[in-house]
Formats: sequence, structure tokens, C-alpha cells
Amino acid sequence: MDVIFQRTSVRHYDAKPIEPEKAEQLLRAAMAAPSAMNQQPWEFYVIRRPVLLQELGTASPYAGPVKEATLAIVPCIDANRAKLPEYAAVDLSAACENILLEAEQQELGACWIGIAPVPERVAAVGKILHLPEQLTAFAIIALGYPASKKPQSDRYDVARVHELE
Repeated sequence: MDVIFQRTSVRHYDAKPIEPEKAEQLLRAAMAAPSAMNQQPWEFYVIRRPVLLQELGTASPYAGPVKEATLAIVPCIDANRAKLPEYAAVDLSAACENILLEAEQQELGACWIGIAPVPERVAAVGKILHLPEQLTAFAIIALGYPASKKPQSDRYDVARVHELE
């Protein structure tokens, strides 16, 4: 479980491409996430094309890291698979976290860029990727080999813990 305490958001990457087998392992980790009623309401777009990475880097004011990434994964909610649509974002959040943890395990850098629920950002990503109507972009995860690595800060705050006996 050390990977949980080592993971940081990496926003700068070197130019080395991510190997296909590592990309597949990231997606396997995503699809291993828990899902309400096992609905698995996800589709994943894997982007390596530099021009698309540059365009996705403009989809949000916070998407700059995508411009430096050698790979991005865009998890999408598939309305046709969402038996419990109100839990789809929860399911996709778990999938995103699994990608981040697997990236850390593989010594890759990753940064989760939130897209949903901001309509303008969702629409921008949908337009860039030409998403079909039933898919809603949820996030962009920028990935690459980190240009540098910093230690994770300790975020544990005992004041936020409330034990009831």
C-alpha cells in the first residue's frame, strides 16, 4: 500500500512514450474499480496523438499538463450502461483513482484533470474527441514519465477524524 502514500500529481513529463503494455495495465486497473450494481458505466479514450493532446490541454484552465503528456486517458460515462446514473460519477472516480495508483506503481507520473460536471469543459472534450451522444467526458488523466518527482505531503489531520462509540 506504499503506493497510496507515494502518489503525487505530476504535471511535467519527459518525452519518452508510455509503452502499450503499460497503457493496457492502466486500463485494466481502471476497469477493476468497484461499481454500483456492477454497472461499469465507463468507456476510455486513450490519446497519444500530439495534436489531440495539445487540444485537450485547452479544454479546461487546469488542463495544461496534458500538453506535456505523452498519453492521456479520458474516462467517459456511457449513458447506455448506467443502470444507476446517479452513481456513475462515483464509479468513474474509483476508476480514475485506480489509474493514478497504477501509474505510481509503474513509476509513471499522472495528473487527474476534472472535467465533469462543468458543462463547458464536458462539451469541449466531447467536441475534440468527437464523442458519440451517449458518452460524457468525465476527466482527463495526463500521463507520462515524470520530469521530476517530489515527495507526497502528509495530509493526515486528526482534527477531521470523529470517532463515535
